[in-house]
Amino acid sequence: VQLQASGGGLVQPGGSLRLSCVVSGRTITNDYMAWFRQAPGKEREFVAFIGWNTYYADSVKGRFAASRDNAKNTVYLQMNSLKPEDTAVYYCAIKASGVLYSATAYNDWGQGTQVTVSS
Repeated sequence: VQLQASGGGLVQPGGSLRLSCVVSGRTITNDYMAWFRQAPGKEREFVAFIGWNTYYADSVKGRFAASRDNAKNTVYLQMNSLKPEDTAVYYCAIKASGVLYSATAYNDWGQGTQVTVSS
């Protein structure tokens, strides 16, 4: 299984980005997936979960929107009203078992895409 994340970049505060994660090697129709992020010197943290419902970290609720297109085997993360504290490498992952907001619940990870929010 391979997960390819893309769409990151440099954006000014208040700007928007849309991340994509294309999965190959398996069909994600019945998979639960998530976005995590990791800033320098910090632990990987939960951002959004995409299952039958979506769940978000409090820090991004109301600004980020996660979605999926099973026909394209792809999940997305629309990020609006970006803040400097959103700067991190963003990862997509496929859930195995466990608590949905814990990185240990996920077995398959993409390589990450860098998001930098700065003026």
